Amino acid sequence: MITHAPWEARRPERELLLICFGGIGLGVLLVLASLHVAEKPLGLTQLLPFLAYGLCLVGLHLALVLGGSRGDQLLVVALAFLVGFGLLARARLGAFADGDVAGLGDLASLADYAFIGGFALLIASALGLGGGRYRTLGTGHWIWVWAGVSILLVLVLLVTGQRFRGAVFGAGLLTPTELLKLSFVLFSAAYIDRKAKALSLWSFHGLLPPWRPLLPLAGVGAVLLIMLLIQRDLGMVLLLGLTLPTLLVLGTGRWGYAGYGLALAGLLGWLLLEVFEHGERRIQAWLSPFQDPTGASWQVLQGLSGMYAGGLWGDGFGSGNPEYTPIAESDFIYAIIGEELGFVGTALVLAFFLILVLRGLQIAVRARSPFGLLLATGLTIILAAQVVLNVGGVTSFLPLTGITLPFISQGGSSLVTAFALLGLLLAISDGEPPRKTGGKREAGSRKKSRDPESAPGAEVPARAGKARNSRAMRNEPH
Repeated sequence: MITHAPWEARRPERELLLICFGGIGLGVLLVLASLHVAEKPLGLTQLLPFLAYGLCLVGLHLALVLGGSRGDQLLVVALAFLVGFGLLARARLGAFADGDVAGLGDLASLADYAFIGGFALLIASALGLGGGRYRTLGTGHWIWVWAGVSILLVLVLLVTGQRFRGAVFGAGLLTPTELLKLSFVLFSAAYIDRKAKALSLWSFHGLLPPWRPLLPLAGVGAVLLIMLLIQRDLGMVLLLGLTLPTLLVLGTGRWGYAGYGLALAGLLGWLLLEVFEHGERRIQAWLSPFQDPTGASWQVLQGLSGMYAGGLWGDGFGSGNPEYTPIAESDFIYAIIGEELGFVGTALVLAFFLILVLRGLQIAVRARSPFGLLLATGLTIILAAQVVLNVGGVTSFLPLTGITLPFISQGGSSLVTAFALLGLLLAISDGEPPRKTGGKREAGSRKKSRDPESAPGAEVPARAGKARNSRAMRNEPH
């Protein structure tokens, strides 16, 4: 049953979600109009994802209200807009059209419906780990569970995966290593929280880090790094390589970890140029895109030309030419947004990502435990780095890494992982459980109130008795 207090507490979220759903609904009409102009068949297939999206928003809000969640409301609204916008973008590209890019029966289309499972995972994480229960993820044996899961994910994919477009994928072109964004951050945050004091004791005038407490953390990181490089997953290498030094600096207060992280990044850059041909091609395509315009640089140049044609306001929704941009539904979906909605559309998407990042950092600052601070910071860094790497690669500000745009790009495992990431942030923002000492005091006060002498109204007879005694003393003859 919905009580009045939590229903009113989340009223701003409800109102903003209604506005968000209305805006996405207007976009749905534009999608259907563009399909009609293109003389493509219209049917229930095009509407099913949006109907599911609306039901997911209702279910999410009601679950948070019924669960008494105090989680961040702007985080939920920004997520709802980005997921809806991603559905619109993929619908425009034909991901839900009958007999077009993908039908309901194949794996690509099923991946687009992964947001349903993602919403369920978000609710489970926010409610199940809220109220400070997320702390259990960083206690006891869980530290090494996360380390083992991280290594096992990469190892299984390395042994059983298939190579496609220069990277290694699992069955159905899924990437289970996306879960590293969660498992490795959980391991790093929990380990640094437990060993923070030892990790902060540098020797030799503060120039050398303590190797004994650092060895397990560095060992797990090195094993993952080597296996990811073998898989040519350069994007994941960058994400983890950026997150670990940041958490070490935040957990210990030692900026030297950032210096060693930069040195390691320089070494990896040299390896990419000298050892890995795949990485060298991407660097060359970034530095000199016009040297091979029909080869390694074709994807980048096509995306840039589409965004240039979009200008400030874009060519209009449904009026672009996404078929000329390779992998438009995944890595380069940001370029299609720029072509059809212009600079204004891309700025709107980035503004909502900025809201997510700022709220994530605010949640980290407000966390009442060091583990919560490290975990929220690590998850926010992962989210922000994904956006920067994808947008930077599409706009040729950075080399291409193969990182998808969270909640926007087509994908199954990456989308579900992003939902789980937001679910953890929402759980951390829910606050901490009431202190046990407070409960004991309340119990003591209730017990005391049962005492007849301390019960309400007991003072009246006592004072009356004192008054009678005083009158008797005044009337007593001396």
